[in-house]
Amino acid sequence: MANKSLFASTFGKDSPDANVTNHQGAIAYAYKPKHKLAQLAATGTFNDTFYASAETQLSDVLDVAQKVDPVFVAKAALYARKRGAMKDMPALLTAYLTVADPDLAVAVFNRTIDNGRMLRNFVQIMRSGAVGRKSLGSRPKRLTKQWLEDATIEQLIRASTGKDPSLADIVKMVHPKPVSAERQAFYGWLIGRPYDVEALPQQLQDFELWKRDIRRQLPDVPFQWLTSFDLTAKRWVLLAEKMGWHALRMNLNTLARHGAFGVKGATDMIADRLEDTDAIKRARIMPYQLLMALNATNEDVPLKVQAALEVALEKSLANVPVMEGNVVIAADVSWSMQSPLTGHRVGATTAVKCIDVAALIGAAILRKNPSATLMPFEQHVVSVDLKPFARVAVNAKRLSQIGGGGTNVSAPLALLNKREADVDLVIIVSDNESWVDDNRYGATETMKQWQKLKSRNPKAKLVCIDLQPYGTTQAKERKDILNVGGFSDAVFDTIARFASDVEKQDWVHEIEEMEI
Repeated sequence: MANKSLFASTFGKDSPDANVTNHQGAIAYAYKPKHKLAQLAATGTFNDTFYASAETQLSDVLDVAQKVDPVFVAKAALYARKRGAMKDMPALLTAYLTVADPDLAVAVFNRTIDNGRMLRNFVQIMRSGAVGRKSLGSRPKRLTKQWLEDATIEQLIRASTGKDPSLADIVKMVHPKPVSAERQAFYGWLIGRPYDVEALPQQLQDFELWKRDIRRQLPDVPFQWLTSFDLTAKRWVLLAEKMGWHALRMNLNTLARHGAFGVKGATDMIADRLEDTDAIKRARIMPYQLLMALNATNEDVPLKVQAALEVALEKSLANVPVMEGNVVIAADVSWSMQSPLTGHRVGATTAVKCIDVAALIGAAILRKNPSATLMPFEQHVVSVDLKPFARVAVNAKRLSQIGGGGTNVSAPLALLNKREADVDLVIIVSDNESWVDDNRYGATETMKQWQKLKSRNPKAKLVCIDLQPYGTTQAKERKDILNVGGFSDAVFDTIARFASDVEKQDWVHEIEEMEI
């Protein structure tokens, strides 16, 4: 056998040497600090993933934040909240800025901490000591106090749902100044101090009366306040009408358990709400959340309601682009892709796995591009026959059931080279922790196989969608290679721009375009 180190392929020599190892100890390419923070900001959830612990992710974020300009950190916080609809990450980055650049923290605070839940996240992070202090400090305390004083009564009532810390805890910390008798009564009611009942907001007066006699009309308060009471099936239907769109899709099993679907007209009403196009847009629903709802519904939820979730899923994928040329979608179905998309968290682990989202992306792109080639892979490419015009949820389920084996990101590229395929765009969806094809030195096998494919298809482009933020890649970023972190509707737009002749825009550029 010829010495591989002496007679290496010229394709490998044209590829840059790897400069880091991934969590499996295999060679990879490290992202530059801005790109790493961009990826973490778009996907980081601070839960345990298949390869990395929550503590490691937190350490990575704070470490890379110190390596970039605070202005970029501020823009990443805004991007994570406004474009990515993230919760923990923008709160952490805002908290970090209170130490690194307090003026920037002030500039972005009201845009990242834009509701009561985000305020609780921010305060929790500040008190944890994660960013270097275990108290709010004067300026963060002032920002928190100002948020409370500027909020409407309706916003404060909504913010009163949740704990650790609760809104009552925060009020006790910062002592907001009540500007009216109503506000003073509300704070008293919230923290268990004496208050003027008649000065309470009307909905809280109604709530207190209702607690004494739950046969009264349901009060106009967050539905979570009412669910611990002994409600009839008809009352649960009334709650379903009050719930926001997200709460409705998350509580279908609960409604079924309490007999709500047995009430005349309830099934039609709930199905109509779930299918409502405007409501879906307002909810900023991500496709995988609908897939999660579909996967989680039990047999007691009527088929009409389950079908409505599928309709909503199809509508949420309306912006999947039609792409020119020969498109290949390579979906990782290896064992590590069985990891929950947002990682493990005791009592709050998502039912959606990485493989579900990889399958969803593959099925969605296949629907809009029926001539595309689908290549599920683990240690090797797995054969599967999908009908392009089948329901996306059906194809996604079939793909997600393949799972197993080790991760070999280069496998689909190697097979394309073996077939001498003509290719214009390859989209790889993976957790990017390739190890089966580890070279131990030099370029990654993915880069070597990509170089070989490029020798036949000089205009070809490669998109690597990394579903979890580990900070390394198998394909080094350059003009013909785009690394994408995480998954949201924005991914499809990014792929479409990159696949066309429009100037390349990656996460870093998109974040840098954010205005502070």
